[in-house]
Amino acid sequence: MFGANYVDGQWIDGSSAVPDINPSDLDDVVGEFARADRTQAEDAISAATAAQPHWAALPGAARAEILDRAGDELLARADELGDLLSREEGKTLPEGVGEIRRAGQILKFHAGEAVRNPGELLGSVRPGVEILVDREPVGVVTVITPWNFPIAIPAWKIAPALAHGNAVVFKPADLVPASAWHLVDVLVRAGLPAGVLNLVMGSGREIGDTLTGDVRVNAVSFTGSTVTGQRVRESAHSHGARVQLEMGGKNPLVIADDADLDAAVAGAIEGSFGSTGQRCTASSRLIVVDSIHDEFVDRLAAARARIVVGDARHGDTTMGPVADASQLEQDRRYIDLARSQGADVVGGELLDRATPGHYLSPALLIGTRNEDTVNREEVFGPVASVIRVADLDEAISAANDTEFGLTAGIYTRSLAASTRFRKQSTAGMVMVNLPTAGVDYHVPFGGRRASSFGPREQGRDARDFYTSTKTCYVLGDPTS
Repeated sequence: MFGANYVDGQWIDGSSAVPDINPSDLDDVVGEFARADRTQAEDAISAATAAQPHWAALPGAARAEILDRAGDELLARADELGDLLSREEGKTLPEGVGEIRRAGQILKFHAGEAVRNPGELLGSVRPGVEILVDREPVGVVTVITPWNFPIAIPAWKIAPALAHGNAVVFKPADLVPASAWHLVDVLVRAGLPAGVLNLVMGSGREIGDTLTGDVRVNAVSFTGSTVTGQRVRESAHSHGARVQLEMGGKNPLVIADDADLDAAVAGAIEGSFGSTGQRCTASSRLIVVDSIHDEFVDRLAAARARIVVGDARHGDTTMGPVADASQLEQDRRYIDLARSQGADVVGGELLDRATPGHYLSPALLIGTRNEDTVNREEVFGPVASVIRVADLDEAISAANDTEFGLTAGIYTRSLAASTRFRKQSTAGMVMVNLPTAGVDYHVPFGGRRASSFGPREQGRDARDFYTSTKTCYVLGDPTS
């Protein structure tokens, strides 16, 4: 297939096109996709600027119907589009299908939010004055998304933006244009007016500064690396745009001495190696209390060995390939560095399969220290470190000793221990007897410190970013 950009209601070619390669089979080209230049990015912003007032003036119910129809189509096509997603990004077929369903649920949830945008009517301290507090759209929103959740993350940004009357310029990651193209196609066919949603695929180096720095852009929602997020923040703030950033994590999973080890091992495997470890919520630091450390590690290593790495769409595969060559090289570099700093590395080898692909066995790094580089920086791959600690006190201290603060988890049978961890954790999300990865779409998502900036994503809290508050004072008839 050839995927064009979508600007002002028209599918248009880009200044160039690039192939979309299947990481499970490097000989398989998913399609050719257009790349926008700065002129097309500017045209997209112009289209959004012109279309937004009319879109905002529509009743919320009209916007809701469009989002609901699009959500229905995603749910109906989950198997088809999930197969495409897995082919393009490399997560297993069940994970791909699950992500499409998640995106459909997100669109339908925010369809409801379009008609659940309440204001307030308050009395004034002055006689005869009423105060109306309303929520209005911020205007034109740039949405920049990563490659690891190529439909779910765009959906959870675009859906609330549209629901609350904003117009959107959407730039997906270079690595996953097909998923982005199909999401936009579904929304457009559901009835979006021209200019309300614009798709510009292309290099962030080429069009990123335009999409964030144009004075007509009122808000930017970004998910990606910390370094790029800082640049986005500076560019958007240069002209007063509001900014929402999600930038990663180095998430701890504490295994207390009273943990159910079967459950803890299962949670660590899912949190560390699900989606090939390519999740900002992945359990990258496994912090294990000394008294059960050896038994836990033995069980974990055995469970790791049972992971089947292969083509993402094969039925027996339980972990797909790494997304691309540069990410694979980054994973291997961190594994080698951990080994040089004293870690005992289990796994982490390149694998040959029937088709050429970016296959890496999941890596378990045993005997690491919290100060090791691999425990300070985000790897973003199937790499999990084990850190031995003396007790729960040291475990909580190690868990919080990071510049990130997205999610954290603990496995314990003790209500007192779980409550203490939940209250003392400095992460934005805390999991008790659950993997650190895996969140619901109707509640706030986000972290602290270097992980996040700005209002929370998802759920009702999304309204805080995509709307502005207006306070109106009304004096009644002074003669009455």
